[in-house]
Amino acid sequence: MKKIVFSIGGSVLVPSLESNNIKKYSSALQEIAKSYQVFVVVGGGGEARRYINAARELGIDEATSDELGIMITRINASLLMWALGDSAYPCIAKNYSEVKQFAESKKIVIMGGVTPAQTTDAVSAVLAESLGADLLINATSVDGIYSADPKTDSNAKKYDYLTPDELLSIIKDDRMVAGANNIIDLVAAKVVQRSRVPMLVLDGRNIEIISNALLNGTITGTVVSFDKKNPITR
Repeated sequence: MKKIVFSIGGSVLVPSLESNNIKKYSSALQEIAKSYQVFVVVGGGGEARRYINAARELGIDEATSDELGIMITRINASLLMWALGDSAYPCIAKNYSEVKQFAESKKIVIMGGVTPAQTTDAVSAVLAESLGADLLINATSVDGIYSADPKTDSNAKKYDYLTPDELLSIIKDDRMVAGANNIIDLVAAKVVQRSRVPMLVLDGRNIEIISNALLNGTITGTVVSFDKKNPITR
């Protein structure tokens, strides 16, 4: 069974506690897990940033503030885990070794952040590398990777396909913007390059896009891979 690692941004899964996508994601992941071995890394989103900003205002150092953000990622991850019920391993993995241990159950394995100064993107890329995953899916709040911010630049080009080298070039030139942030951070892009695990960047707010890509082969988003002919197979 092929291994799929999901990186789900906190702002995608839990844009707010009152309006969240946890139930939709749990249903989709349960269906996908019938065909793939599924691993999920959950981000902290806006709630984590609120806590981090509050910590900074209190004069708390950056590393400790990051630890606070990691706690929030694990709370978000726990909500998804409990929503999945028996389909998920009943514990949030705190490191990569635990992920491999929990994976022996063949259930969906979920984790949040791991260490300060490492984003959800980086965690998921390292996890995909350590597992020898067949695909890394980055479920974000935009529909792919662009040459510039499409909200402010009408000439921004959306890429359907990029090699990892091309992705790194875009990031280094600081031309890839999603709102106020890059979609993929530099560490994650470098890990994708060295691991050669293909990555699909798509709009995670539309969960049907993810299901269609994995279950029907309909790819919408940006594929990052060294193999253009078979981009999402190793």
